[in-house]
Amino acid sequence: MVRLVALYSQPEDTDAFDAHYRDVHAPIVARYPNLVSVRLTKADGIGGRPAAFYLMAEMSFATRADLDEALASDAGRESGRDLRNFAGAGVSLFIADDANATDG
Repeated sequence: MVRLVALYSQPEDTDAFDAHYRDVHAPIVARYPNLVSVRLTKADGIGGRPAAFYLMAEMSFATRADLDEALASDAGRESGRDLRNFAGAGVSLFIADDANATDG
């Protein structure tokens, strides 16, 4: 499994962020070809400190080739452009390849 992970910084208006993500961005992501699953996690801080991120979105694919195809698709390009519409506080994107994970 390989995952595209998006870590969204704390938005000024969480209600507007949530509404846009739910009503606009998530339906775009749902059109990714070869998408196996999507997992959304709202972060909570530790020890009374705020979380470094507001939301973590994990999009899973069977292979890196499937992920690459999704990102190159119309939906992949559209989702990238849409980030400007709601993720003004910032977003960090990275790929997590479970095949490269180590036990320990």
